[in-house]
Amino acid sequence: MTAIARIMLLGSGELGREFVISAKRLGAHVVACDSYAGAPAMQLADEAEVFSMLDGAALPAAIDRHRPDFIVPEVEAIRTEVLKEYEDRGFNVVPSARATVMTMNRDRIREVAATELRLPTSGYRYAESLEEMRAAVAAIGIPCIVKPVMSSSGKGQSTVRATDGIEDAWNYAVEGMRGDRKRVIVEAFVDFDYEITLLTVRTRDGIIFCDPIGHRQERGDYQESWQPAAMSPRAIAAAQQQARAVVNNLGGYGLFGVEFFVAGEEVIFSELSPRPHDTGMVTLISQNLSEFDLHARAVLGLPIPVIRQHGPSASAVILADRDSRVFTIEGLEAALTPPAPDIEVDVRIFNKPTARRWRRMGVALALARNDDTDRARDAARDAAAKIRIDYRC
Repeated sequence: MTAIARIMLLGSGELGREFVISAKRLGAHVVACDSYAGAPAMQLADEAEVFSMLDGAALPAAIDRHRPDFIVPEVEAIRTEVLKEYEDRGFNVVPSARATVMTMNRDRIREVAATELRLPTSGYRYAESLEEMRAAVAAIGIPCIVKPVMSSSGKGQSTVRATDGIEDAWNYAVEGMRGDRKRVIVEAFVDFDYEITLLTVRTRDGIIFCDPIGHRQERGDYQESWQPAAMSPRAIAAAQQQARAVVNNLGGYGLFGVEFFVAGEEVIFSELSPRPHDTGMVTLISQNLSEFDLHARAVLGLPIPVIRQHGPSASAVILADRDSRVFTIEGLEAALTPPAPDIEVDVRIFNKPTARRWRRMGVALALARNDDTDRARDAARDAAAKIRIDYRC
C-alpha cells in the first residue's frame, strides 16, 4: 500500500507522538526526527532520524534523503533558513516557512501582532545584555515578565518583582534559551483575570475555532488546562478576530495555538505556536477530534467535520521530580479508576527515556459529563497525583 503522504516531523516529543498517531490513522508515512534516540514520537513512527534541528548540514541532508511531501516542525529551535530554502524549491513546510521563522522568535511574532496588525499586547522591550535588560526593566516597570525570545515549555521565563532580581532573571533566561540568539523580551505585567489558548485551524476551506481552553502555569510552563473556559460572547469574538488576523498573516494550513490574556472584556494577544499546543492536550478527551487530528487533517487537506464537545474536560500534567535513566511508572490502575459514574478519566504516558526535574512524563485527562469544569479539573488533578514514578537510580 502506498502512503497517502510522507511526513517529516521535526521534533519528536509528546505532542509529536500524538500527531504521529493521528497522521498514521489517516495512512501517512512518518519520519520522526529529534536530537536523541528513542524520543516519544520515534517509537510510533515508520522511520527515525537523530540530529539537532539546528544543524545546518544535517537538516537538509535528512530532507534530501526522505523527500517528504510535508515538513512538519514540532519544536521552535530549527534552522529556519533551511526550511525557507526548501519551501522555495517546492517543498511544503507546515504551516509555512514564514510562520516558522516568525513564531520561532518571540520578538518577530510580537512585532507582527503589535506593529503590523496592531493587536492589543502588553508593553515590551528587548535586551541582548544584562545592562540592556536593566534599562528595559526601568522602562517597562516592576513587576515585569522576562522571557528568552526563543525557548519552549516556559524554559527561562520568570517574573522580576524587585530590582535585585534582574540579574537572576537574566541568567535564568540565558540558561533556558534555545538556539543561538542571546536575546530576551521584557514584558509589562498584565493584571489579567485568566489566560486562554484558542486553538485555531486554518484550512483550505476557511478557519475553524475550538472552544477556548483555560490553563494554569507554574515556572512559565502549563500545569493544567480545561475546556471550555468561561468567556463572554464579546470576549470570544475578540479573541477569534485577533486569532484570525494573525494566522491569516502567517499563512499556510494547520492548527495554531493562539494565547491570550483576558481582563474583563479586554482580550490581549500573548503568544502563538504554529502547531498543536501543550494546553490543548485536553482535547484528547474533550472533543470528537483532538487538536492532533485537526492538525493532521488540515495539513493533508482533508475535510474537517463539525467539532463536537463531549462535555467539560480537563488535563493535569504528571511531572518528574529528579533526574533518572532507570525508572518505572506506577499507579495506573488507581489513576484510571473513575471517581464517580458520570466522570471519565484517562492517562497518557509519554514514554520518555529519561526523567528530569519538572519534565512532563505524562498527562491525566478527565471528562465530567453534564457538569462543570471544576469537577473535571479536580478529577484530572486527582488522577495525576495517583501516578508515581519509581526511580531505580
